[in-house]
Amino acid sequence: MSLEFKRVLLYTSGMATLIEPRLLKGFRDFLPATETVRRGLTEKIEAMFRSFGFVPIDTPALEYADILLGKGGGETEKQIYRFKDNGGRDVALRFDLTVPFARFVAQHQTELCFPLKRYHIGKVWRGENAQRGRYREFTQCDFDIIGSDSPAADFEILLMIRAVLLNLGTDVSIKINHRGLFNHFLSHIGQKEKSAEILRTVDKAAKVGIDETGAELARIAGDLNAKKILDFTGIAGGSIGSDTFKQTLERMTELSGGPSPGSTRLNELWMFMRDYLHGKPGIDIFALDPSITRGLDYYTGVVFETFLKELPGIGSICSGGRYDNLAGLYSKNKISGVGSSVGLDRLIAALESLGKLPGGTGSASVAIACLNLEHSGLYQVLAEEFRKEGIPCEVFTEATESADSKHLVKQFVLAEKKGFRWMIIPSDAPRENPSLNLRDLATRKNREGLYVGEAAKIILEGEQ
Repeated sequence: MSLEFKRVLLYTSGMATLIEPRLLKGFRDFLPATETVRRGLTEKIEAMFRSFGFVPIDTPALEYADILLGKGGGETEKQIYRFKDNGGRDVALRFDLTVPFARFVAQHQTELCFPLKRYHIGKVWRGENAQRGRYREFTQCDFDIIGSDSPAADFEILLMIRAVLLNLGTDVSIKINHRGLFNHFLSHIGQKEKSAEILRTVDKAAKVGIDETGAELARIAGDLNAKKILDFTGIAGGSIGSDTFKQTLERMTELSGGPSPGSTRLNELWMFMRDYLHGKPGIDIFALDPSITRGLDYYTGVVFETFLKELPGIGSICSGGRYDNLAGLYSKNKISGVGSSVGLDRLIAALESLGKLPGGTGSASVAIACLNLEHSGLYQVLAEEFRKEGIPCEVFTEATESADSKHLVKQFVLAEKKGFRWMIIPSDAPRENPSLNLRDLATRKNREGLYVGEAAKIILEGEQ
């Protein structure tokens, strides 16, 4: 008996004791219908990435711990899955895709062409409290432009967020701020040295409430400065359409003691948005919100979070910002970058709550019945002909007793359970008689004596 099999079956007193199948808290299995939906959404997101000229990369799930902890900061170190491997190396599972990307860029910079527009879709792990739309293992869909400090790169990332989520049928608000402008304000009130702690406190305000945030800020910076910080971050963000974005920026600039590189960058973005959105619907999609800070330490410039207007309580479903020196942890060369990440699992939970999640079906759209196991090779030839017509097919592998509808009922039921709309019923002698019957499982109607081209036309027209 193999060692692997012994791990499954523990023999005691001649009887087998089965290990109870169970999952770790915060982790999930995905059944075919659910995973089909996830893959479909991922494919739509990936297609949008490619349409902007972004290219894919991949990195290992495991990294040396010092690589991941070099700049995560704050809560990240508490949430990371870290352990010693069999070789005694200090390793950890990636908690996001951005830090491994920085290592990737530093390690391969002589092989890359900059500015690099990359996307990466993969699983990440965080040992945090599991809750609705938030798990310990989840999928991120990242996209970045690295090797450019241009405000146009910031703007393109914002447009990518807009395009991806509008393509999924959602109505969103993208809230924007600038870490540099916030730090300029903190310097103006004499609290620059406490910026990391203050930024993380403000970042949690939406979760813990204004009272607890104010109390924590008072502990960090004193009562007077806490009030100043709350006043600065409490300014009502507005939209481009009503010019409150511009007005908010002017007040932020005033409260921070005058113009700075951060206020200049936000003003450039405002001009890009104004020109791009002129005459377009959904003009209120961008809003300047001084309370948006992002909790991770590596952000240095523009930061942003995206909320569903119909379901703001689920939190940000796409967030990111500029990290001008992230790769500098691993390289002497300073490489600027800006990027964002779609939280696929939270997005799916939100779409499901809104009733906008598409139904899951199989990967094929047509099933081919198995009437005689001996004809399985010919059924595969038939399936190949339909695939050439652009129609995915699944060939059933269990034969019925006869070709009449009574004995085909089990296959009809199986096809419906798998989510098929159409079923092909070949002739009794498919080599001599290539005609077939097409059953519409939705209407229970059959069309008899068809050939592949005729059936394909009906299927394609019916699925439009």
